[in-house]
Amino acid sequence: MFKPSLRHTDMEGKITVKDILGLKNKRKITMLTAYDYPLARLVDNAEIDIILVGDSLANVVLGLDSTKKVGMPEMLHHTKAVQRAVKHALLVGDMPYDAYQLNPEDALNNAKRFMEEAGCDAVKVEWFEQCLEVSRKVIKSGIPVMGHIGLTPQTAEKIGGFKVQGKDAEAALRLIEQAQALEKIGCFSIVLECVPDKLAELITKKITIPTLGIGAGKYCDGQALVIHDMLGLFDRYTPKFVKKYVDLSPLISKAIEEYKEEVVGGEFPDVKHSFGIKEEELKKILNEKTV
Repeated sequence: MFKPSLRHTDMEGKITVKDILGLKNKRKITMLTAYDYPLARLVDNAEIDIILVGDSLANVVLGLDSTKKVGMPEMLHHTKAVQRAVKHALLVGDMPYDAYQLNPEDALNNAKRFMEEAGCDAVKVEWFEQCLEVSRKVIKSGIPVMGHIGLTPQTAEKIGGFKVQGKDAEAALRLIEQAQALEKIGCFSIVLECVPDKLAELITKKITIPTLGIGAGKYCDGQALVIHDMLGLFDRYTPKFVKKYVDLSPLISKAIEEYKEEVVGGEFPDVKHSFGIKEEELKKILNEKTV
């Protein structure tokens, strides 16, 4: 069945926080991660609404085993690369653990660095004990904040590990309260990670700001994925909620193997992939006594 394209139909130019807020109850919002210029350019050209430079950088790019192990230097470095490619999407910088949880007093300064040094349009903050205090301070300074509740990888050990959150009534009510509190202090959107789909639907209906689901079912106002997961570029583990739209790893491996075989076998480079020199110039070189 033919599906009409959403490209060039609802938003032209650079997307703003106001645009994202206006999409609630109008159409689904799209968000993907990016960590470098080439992939960011592809994502932006596809007119994805939000590009998140996620702290998942730690896992899928740097090979670390925890998002807590990536810090401001790495996040800013990669965010700057992504920003150079972004012309359309809202660019959100993911505040790493050491930017606001080790010392909440550092949060505002680090949020400003994402905006001023890396060119972000907003920052994302995961829920933790002082989340409301930190987020309120950042928002009051004029920096838009995207909240994040449910499974919060930076504090996974405090919420029972990497598993679905809000499965019982008490935990579910706590997530609803968190979402409402984040809306009240002025967050412009909230990521719901690994929560039951019906709970995500309830939260989405109870608040007036958009929800972005990752492992939270179809009822959210939008969806998010880690781009390395959806492209099959990260195979250490694959969460249940990930759909691989293409599996690039085998294709890349095949290309590398073919390159190796052609180099070892003397097939590459051939004339087509080499530069020539005029015979008379070559003769001049060969006739030099120094040759």
